[in-house]
Amino acid sequence: MPDSREPRQQQVFSITSAAESQTDDRMRREKRYAISMLVRTLCFLGGVVLVMQPMPWAVAGWLMFVGAVFLPYAAVIFANAGVRKKGAGPSPFGPEPGKQLEPAPRTPPVNGV
Repeated sequence: MPDSREPRQQQVFSITSAAESQTDDRMRREKRYAISMLVRTLCFLGGVVLVMQPMPWAVAGWLMFVGAVFLPYAAVIFANAGVRKKGAGPSPFGPEPGKQLEPAPRTPPVNGV
């Protein structure tokens, strides 16, 4: 009879293919969005300053305004990028390679049809 004080053998699970936690993912996306909005603000302020300058600098100011207009769209797209998986493991949504069923063998037609 085994001693009841011996530790049980426990199954060890690998979490190397686990996705990033939702909190970490949200924080990463919020940080990316905040940086993008900071760049947008700098573009807008730079545009205000440069538009009032002589001609070669005024063009750069207008380009900064264009950047300030399109950066929010790009910031939302980049901030909402999907969750990145760390590690390589089998997909939880599909069959593992080599574990698929073989197709059924073809049977001869009945009555020559």
